[in-house]
Amino acid sequence: MIYLDNAATTKPNKESLEIFNKINAERYFNPSASYSVALSLSNEINQIRQQFINLLGGEATDKIIFTSGATESNNLAIFGSAVNKQKRYIFSMGEHPSVYNCACELKNRGYDVQFIGLSKNGQINYEELEFLCTPDTCFVSAMLVSNETGAINDITKIRKILDKKSPNCVLHIDAVQGFGKIKFSVLTSKVDLCSISAHKIGGIKGIGALYVSSRTKIKNINYGGNQEFTIRSGTVNPAGILSFSKAAQIVFDNLEQNYENVKELNNYLTLKLIELNNELFKIKNINNKIIIVSNNYCSPYINSIIFNGNRGETIMNYLDSKNIYIGTGSACSSNKVGNRILESIGFNKNEIMGSVRISFNPKNTKQEIDTLILELKNYLLNINT
Repeated sequence: MIYLDNAATTKPNKESLEIFNKINAERYFNPSASYSVALSLSNEINQIRQQFINLLGGEATDKIIFTSGATESNNLAIFGSAVNKQKRYIFSMGEHPSVYNCACELKNRGYDVQFIGLSKNGQINYEELEFLCTPDTCFVSAMLVSNETGAINDITKIRKILDKKSPNCVLHIDAVQGFGKIKFSVLTSKVDLCSISAHKIGGIKGIGALYVSSRTKIKNINYGGNQEFTIRSGTVNPAGILSFSKAAQIVFDNLEQNYENVKELNNYLTLKLIELNNELFKIKNINNKIIIVSNNYCSPYINSIIFNGNRGETIMNYLDSKNIYIGTGSACSSNKVGNRILESIGFNKNEIMGSVRISFNPKNTKQEIDTLILELKNYLLNINT
């Protein structure tokens, strides 16, 4: 099996799984209980909160709220900040569905919601942000790394625009595809809210977190036993939290080496795709125009590619039959028609139909890429014969 859809999810590492199973088997206590073993577990979880604050580059007085994953973290950040319909809320067109659909729901509820477009390099349109940002703007949400193209937004630049136009504006970052993969500091970038998830970095599914700076106030959006600083009620998930901690420790200990490994793999893939494009033209005069969407502004962990004149879904299914697994975009909206992100960048619907997404894990190899290219060549030759 060759797995190249790591932006959708990653294989849980052995250490995180072992911790998850051990906690569930031996330390299954409710951390909210008042007996000694539960209190000990609660103290350990609080230490892990500080670990995540440190990894994000925050301050000791900031908060980490554990959630069921990035979708809940994004919902909590957005709806927990939506307190005034007279204020403006700004989102980019490049957001993950768990942010974009929240924005659409706010708009349906009568809030002043504005969407900013994307530049051709996949980043948000900073000029448009500056134009739409008014003194009444109270909330802006932008991805750190696009789950579709890998485009990295300049969060510091966004913050500077907000400080100029609306200094008290809350800045929320969906950092799911960047956490543990690229260097980033919430303090340096003056981020107020930041969403992260375990299963994108070798952790298990069902656990995530929302970072909340000490200067930021959000309201709870569900009601119950007042866990997580009264902001997110529900029984705390010790096994998930401790396994998330281990996964984060592993990726941050190896962040630079992992980045270089993945960058080398991505560069190799790009080179092989260019060679394949040239070879197809020489062999069959097939001008498929293999368009590599991702660029130097993108994380090497994600490569977005358009096989013009073909269907991305058909290519994915063909590779599936060869035990090679890639994506066609966000796994959270795999049944969608079209692609909002690629449309915003400027691709037409015919081009978008041929889009696929290849996303890496540091353990992927060049041999796997060679096999992928061979099967792509076989498919493109046969389909155009």
